Amino acid sequence: MARKILNRKALRDESDAADRVEAEGEAKGGKAEKKAKVKVVKEKKPPVKRKSRAKAAKEVRLKAFWGVFNQTMRRISLFEYSQRAEADKKAAELSESQKNLHFVQIVKEPIEA
Repeated sequence: MARKILNRKALRDESDAADRVEAEGEAKGGKAEKKAKVKVVKEKKPPVKRKSRAKAAKEVRLKAFWGVFNQTMRRISLFEYSQRAEADKKAAELSESQKNLHFVQIVKEPIEA
């Protein structure tokens, strides 16, 4: 379907006429109308809070182990959580044989399913 061709000269004349009427109104009423317009412009709407677009973090399940570490925080061995006695025994054994302090610390690692 064809569009209606706009008469740009007629549109320009209408715009100029509206500007002239507005200018005459300002000249007559002048300052009172300007103040009213300024007040309307200064009133602002409160900003709208946007929802976060960030994805929710996946919940990662962790499993606890006992790790035997040396002084430089290098993990020497790993034991199940129920095997604390064996981990303590291994740490004491390594401390005696190597003259370096070894200790037991809890380690949490993600479960891969």
